[in-house]
Amino acid sequence: MREVYFIKQNKEKWLGIEQVIQGKIKKNPDDLSSLYINLINDLSFAQTYYPKSNTTVYLNHLSSQIYQKIYKTKRVEENRFIYFFSTEVPLLVHQYRRYLVYAFLFFILFTSIGVLSGAYDKDFANIILGEDYVNETIENIKKGNAVGIYQSGSTWGSTIGIIFNNIGVGTKLYIYGIMGGVGTLFALLSNSVMLGSFQYFFYDYGALKDSARGIWLHGVFEIFAMVVEAMCGLILGASILFPRTFSRFNSFKKGFKDSFKIFLSTIPFTICAGIIEGYVTRHALKMPLMLNLAIIISSLAIIGFYYFVYPSLVYKKNNNHNHHDAVL
Repeated sequence: MREVYFIKQNKEKWLGIEQVIQGKIKKNPDDLSSLYINLINDLSFAQTYYPKSNTTVYLNHLSSQIYQKIYKTKRVEENRFIYFFSTEVPLLVHQYRRYLVYAFLFFILFTSIGVLSGAYDKDFANIILGEDYVNETIENIKKGNAVGIYQSGSTWGSTIGIIFNNIGVGTKLYIYGIMGGVGTLFALLSNSVMLGSFQYFFYDYGALKDSARGIWLHGVFEIFAMVVEAMCGLILGASILFPRTFSRFNSFKKGFKDSFKIFLSTIPFTICAGIIEGYVTRHALKMPLMLNLAIIISSLAIIGFYYFVYPSLVYKKNNNHNHHDAVL
């Protein structure tokens, strides 16, 4: 069958499925399952005869959307909170995984700009971090206490302040995405350049090792969460700029709903980062180096697994289950 005829033959059905996805037409779970099975058959046909066609890409996207519609209408028997973090968010992260890659690439680029700026302009750290902060840190380095800045204030007071500050930064990274993603990139640029110049500042004063022992105890969760929040902002911006087959408003609604769920998943990591910074980082240079490394590596393994590896595992598990249901 020619592709043009295949499209003409099924166009009305696919447009109807789009209407269902957008919520303009209501269907019960059984009807949704029937639509999904029918669409899977079309997708299999397209993958066989038009593997490199835009039709195949379109049908693949449509099938993933109708599947999400199905599992959202099914009764979730397990704890809703657990389901949200164990299944719903990972599936969304997998769906938008390219935006996570984009966010990390921009983060690396912007952080490198901060490092290079600090290397070529010795006053750059003063401009970015503030003279008082820089002078206090220099004094701490001379005393052999590079992370002394984290030892001021009470533990609980610092923790609460840090958590709210980091949630505020993450919210800006996300919400600024409404400006077509440009606002998110600007916020990411500001924070990444600050991080790069901050790290180079310690390197320039021969205290990079000591600073890393303290900063990255909480920094792994904090910075990784910041990049995921930037990912959410990019998703939000893309939903406005690239509505695809949806109306711009419906695309924005979907982009906001999906990205907000991913954004919410970063809050526990941000809270953990605040607790570590308030209670643990101040003791960084007193604890054994191996304990430092254990906390840093385990933190990276946990958050890296959750956002990079686990989504793929959940997607494969659900996809296999779906195909099994379709066959039945």
